[in-house]
Amino acid sequence: MAIYHLEAKVISRGTGRSACAASAYMSCSAIYNEYDGVQHDYTRKHGLVWEHVFLPDCAPTEWQDRAKFWNAVEEAEKTKDSRLAREFVVALPIELGKDEWVDLMANFIQEQFVNEGMCADVAIHDTDGHNPHAHIMLTVRPLNENGTWQHKTEKEYLCVKDGEERGFTAAEYKEAQKDGWEKQYQYKVGKKKEYMVPSVAEAQGLERASKYPKSTKYGRQNPISERWNSDEQLVAWRAAWADEVNLCLEQKGLDARIDHRSFADQGKVEQPTIHEGVAARVIEKKGFVSDRCEMNRQIKRDNALLREIKVQVKKLMQAVKNTIPTLAEAMESVRAKMIVFQYQLGYILTGKRRLTKSLDVMKSELERYTRIVGQIKEKGKERNTLLTEKKATPVLNILKHRDLTHRIAELTEELEDLRTEKKQLFASLDYAEDTGLSTVKKDISAMEANLAKLEQQEQKYTDELNVALAEYEELKAQTADFDSDELAMAQLEIRPQKEASAESRVQAAYGDKYDFWTMIGAKRDVVEMLGEEEPQSIRERLRGKEIETQRINREREPHIKKPRDIGWER
Repeated sequence: MAIYHLEAKVISRGTGRSACAASAYMSCSAIYNEYDGVQHDYTRKHGLVWEHVFLPDCAPTEWQDRAKFWNAVEEAEKTKDSRLAREFVVALPIELGKDEWVDLMANFIQEQFVNEGMCADVAIHDTDGHNPHAHIMLTVRPLNENGTWQHKTEKEYLCVKDGEERGFTAAEYKEAQKDGWEKQYQYKVGKKKEYMVPSVAEAQGLERASKYPKSTKYGRQNPISERWNSDEQLVAWRAAWADEVNLCLEQKGLDARIDHRSFADQGKVEQPTIHEGVAARVIEKKGFVSDRCEMNRQIKRDNALLREIKVQVKKLMQAVKNTIPTLAEAMESVRAKMIVFQYQLGYILTGKRRLTKSLDVMKSELERYTRIVGQIKEKGKERNTLLTEKKATPVLNILKHRDLTHRIAELTEELEDLRTEKKQLFASLDYAEDTGLSTVKKDISAMEANLAKLEQQEQKYTDELNVALAEYEELKAQTADFDSDELAMAQLEIRPQKEASAESRVQAAYGDKYDFWTMIGAKRDVVEMLGEEEPQSIRERLRGKEIETQRINREREPHIKKPRDIGWER
């Protein structure tokens, strides 16, 4: 069925990416990057359905060749961390065919991007026939009417006039200078450096400390770029994609629809699944367990439990009337729901502790590894220096030769010990000796991301537990006119059945991951949360009441006098 997926990314040199490489990958073509001299060849890649370059009227026609187009983009960006392009990855409705996909993408790109002055490179992929999607690459730098690039930001100088500070670009400053605005420079004032205008500094005979005028940290952003980069614009694009897809589905007479809003905005309490990706599915096909796929399976189990519980609670709340049996039934049902939520929180807490412990160990070992590498470099450099010095020392200088030889031997032994320690360190972390440091850092980042997701799940179940607790308190308020002991006894009679039902639902959802002791802890936590009394105390109190009632009833019975024996006189 049609699903909503729109992933927004930025292709930046700062993250090691290249616009030429990204375009070659998505178009299954070969592009030579003139910026770094690297040839990117993806002509053997499969799954390309359609590709096209969309240009606004002001763009050079030669940019229809994507190699020339993206090399022009690479040339315009000068810094090593430049943002080169914006990329969208969108899921295409499986209900539609290739022609509909092409029309859908062409309409969306023309209306939302090209009409706004962006150049767009798009490709539709469908490798296995079950995952149609499109990659859209967009320029982030606006174009002038003559087809040249505009600036992203301009340097903004902070100028002063009559004690007021205001920012001006280089072009604006030419006019502002005529009105008396002056740039600020750093001047030496005693042991300090202070910003002031030249006219004031020269009057005090101060020496300029820097030739660079005071300016804002990031400069003034191009208004067009600022709008394209805004969160509001991204939200508008997300909504526009949903509208375009739904219109296409409606025109084809299909009932399927997609929604760009989050589950929370749609009023849904379920947790959305995460994007698994090709790599995760390959891992699963090989018989291994992928973290992403396992997390999605867990989310689906949790959502199924949540839907089932909510349906049951809704039915129970509708059926609740002011009678002890129905109130007891409703309260125990909500209580069972609380046990389920508390179990999920306990399970998540266990996972967090395990993950946090592993992270602490890995970070500590990574710090140790970095320290060892630094020592190896330092001692290796010292050893090379001593070897060079030894070669340059005359042979007749026996004492110096001996000292240098002794120190070189010490350093060689220390280096060998450090390399052995480095190897053992990687082995203790279950990594191969040739594993790169980037792999370890990537694994740490993945673990930190999983920890963040667990914290989100913990917050969700905490909120659900608080809602359930409020429901329980609301039901409890309806029992004010009833005998509390009689209600408690009614609850105790059905409690084992309710707890067994909650436990079986959790077992079915978690399968072999179910933990008996986590369930015991969940039940104990719910008892403490509700401030419940021990069942034995309730039974003893009820038994005492029953005995007292029987005693009172006996005392109230009328006394029947026996007839006296009368002696007859003779």
